Amino acid sequence: MRPFDGRRVLLGVTGGIASYKSAWLARLLAKAGAEVDVVLTRAATEFIGAVTFEALTGRPPYTALFGVGHALDHIKLARAADAIVVAPATADFVARAVHGHGDDLLAACLLAAEAPVLLVPAMNDRMWAHPQVRQNVARAREIGYTVVDPDEGMLAAGEGSGPGRMPEPEAILAYVGRLLEPASALRGRHVVVTAGPTREAVDPVRYLSNRSSGKMGVAIATAAHRRGAQVTLVAGPITVAPPVGVAVVAVETTEQMAAAVREALPRADVLVMAAAPADFRAAEAAPHKLKKRDGIETLALTPTADILLATRDVRRPGAVVVGFALETRDVLAAGREKLRAKALDLIVVNDALEPGAGFGVDTNRVSVLHADGRDEHLALMSKAEVADAILDRVAELIGGR
Repeated sequence: MRPFDGRRVLLGVTGGIASYKSAWLARLLAKAGAEVDVVLTRAATEFIGAVTFEALTGRPPYTALFGVGHALDHIKLARAADAIVVAPATADFVARAVHGHGDDLLAACLLAAEAPVLLVPAMNDRMWAHPQVRQNVARAREIGYTVVDPDEGMLAAGEGSGPGRMPEPEAILAYVGRLLEPASALRGRHVVVTAGPTREAVDPVRYLSNRSSGKMGVAIATAAHRRGAQVTLVAGPITVAPPVGVAVVAVETTEQMAAAVREALPRADVLVMAAAPADFRAAEAAPHKLKKRDGIETLALTPTADILLATRDVRRPGAVVVGFALETRDVLAAGREKLRAKALDLIVVNDALEPGAGFGVDTNRVSVLHADGRDEHLALMSKAEVADAILDRVAELIGGR
């Protein structure tokens, strides 16, 4: 899985109760394709066993700075790593790291490292709020380490809730991916992505919509964030969790989605319209629930606004605009017409009737139509892979402008 395949990640685990989450992080890294070297501090082994990590990664963990045949482990591990993540990073470890201590294997690895370093502090909320800890965290960022602030939530037993909780492993995985991603033309750019369906009321309890899950838009937002972009996700009611680090604007109707996109576009370098907004709404929504016993002969419909057309006048000069077209017949012809009519740089088209390429699945088979007349027909692949394929082409367009 991009960008983990074949990459070497050094996972450092220090002595905190949150170390139980580190085991799942190790598993996620390995499952994504990374080679994971785990370094446990002495205190970490009081909370979780080394054999757990060996079973999850297929590689023996490291626990000691010195030992016969292991005198230079800190140099070898640091040189081999493409990224180093310390999760959890206790207050003590952060202090030792920023003051250049090398009195255990993990701290010595940081001193010998040229790879990017991610620290994930986890501790009691009072410790996290202490001025010395805050100063050490600030110093870590000055050194060049990336520091992920802890989440707010349940702490150790009896300590209630507050800031200090280690983020979930899936969130940490996203930050590691950002460290591993090669330099991209999207780094520092503002990317707006839309995802999911919209809902248009028929009465107070019913609506017109479609079967879009939002998976494709979320995959694009995730990939854009991993490439270093500032991402705004304008999402209708989606069935998947939004990606970590992305600003989410939740909407319900097509009109609300159009307004949110219109507000974001003047600052956007890229717009990817991956949502499936409802094309029609009730001409007049009923004020009360329509009763079956009363019968209804017709339901008058009226078209909703076309978001890409309605926002042409606020697009930033030079912005790259990508549309999506889900069709059931004349797929390429319909896509080309939308590409021209909506002044797009690219349009991604697919057939809703093709197995594995419609709503609610994790795969897609798409064609990418370019404004210069080129057509690219991609193989069936995961939506994450489709997202990267689309953003590769967006990056080329940005780099040429």
